[in-house]
Amino acid sequence: MHWTCLRFEALSVQQLYDVLALRSEVFVVEQNCVFLDIDGLDPKTLHLLGSGDDGALQAYARLIPPGLKAPDALIGRVVTSPTARGGGTGRALMAEAVAQCELLWPGHAITLHAQAHLERFYGGFGFVPVGEQYMEDGIPHIEMRKPVQ
Repeated sequence: MHWTCLRFEALSVQQLYDVLALRSEVFVVEQNCVFLDIDGLDPKTLHLLGSGDDGALQAYARLIPPGLKAPDALIGRVVTSPTARGGGTGRALMAEAVAQCELLWPGHAITLHAQAHLERFYGGFGFVPVGEQYMEDGIPHIEMRKPVQ
């Protein structure tokens, strides 16, 4: 897996297209969630792209700086391509996302809004539940936070 972490303005047109296509394929089509993915935050965030040896986008996460949407850094839009699942791509993505946040924003906790069935997965990276489950786009979610180490 080849990792690239870029500001919005550094994304190529092809990279942006690939990101939006993957997010749409998984969040809108596969998970059957009709929501406004283009929410105005992309130009203000960093974009973590994981590409295979063939250059195809296999994993993606959006890294939101502290103070933009919450006091903590946020990891969002975490997604792996259906063709890349089952081989550790999701774990590699989360390890890289956490490492990037800690490098970019040392001294800040990291928050994410996890689909509730993935609570244990994110717990393996040091995230702990904050509050109760809630519904978002028809899917149970839970806020999780990784304290400053």
